[in-house]
Amino acid sequence: MKHIYALEAEATKLQEELARLGRRNLETGEWEAVPEEVDEGDADENTQADRFEDFEEKTALMKELSARLTEVETAIKKSHEGGYGICSTCGNPIEEERLEANPAATTCMAHLE
Repeated sequence: MKHIYALEAEATKLQEELARLGRRNLETGEWEAVPEEVDEGDADENTQADRFEDFEEKTALMKELSARLTEVETAIKKSHEGGYGICSTCGNPIEEERLEANPAATTCMAHLE
């Protein structure tokens, strides 16, 4: 049960971080980065390049955070359905120390991803 609490806390933290970096597209449900607002009087090439670089960094980070959120939400769903802590490859229980290290793990140590 302690792993489920850790997963729920991580999901909340990930959602907060994603919301800080961007927004959820209501049509697709996907998270997407939001570019900085542009001051029309600020057309300097360096400033525009910095904004583009910042947007690209946000996009990459959001992709990683979103993928982790999906893993965590899948583990939470499995906990409600009774499949949490079972290796998706062999069907054996996932070792406690593996779940301690990564509560969203889907495989046992013999089948590390």
